[in-house]
Amino acid sequence: MGFSENLKAELIYQGKLVKELASESGVKKENLDGYLSSKKKMPSVEKGVKIAKALGVSVEYLVTGEDSQKNASHNQSKTSRLIGQFAEQLDPQKREFALEFIKWLHSNKDKS
Repeated sequence: MGFSENLKAELIYQGKLVKELASESGVKKENLDGYLSSKKKMPSVEKGVKIAKALGVSVEYLVTGEDSQKNASHNQSKTSRLIGQFAEQLDPQKREFALEFIKWLHSNKDKS
């Protein structure tokens, strides 16, 4: 995934609106909308740092989806974010089914 997808996933994970991120980071909402729609592939380094700081993640994470300074739990968090991102796109009934399926998978993880 690239910057746009990682930024979207992080906003969903944190439950933040673009206008909130704009206010917290000092990066114009129009610029953020451009990064999210991939019209502007990447922000300048300065804006990338502002965005990352406002979200509490590293620039590396926003660019690559990984963070070499974090431990394995961070990578698990990335997976959780992706699952959350996909779940947000489902209608409520399918979302509930997905949650029950994940619970079932978890309860049966050691029964192979």
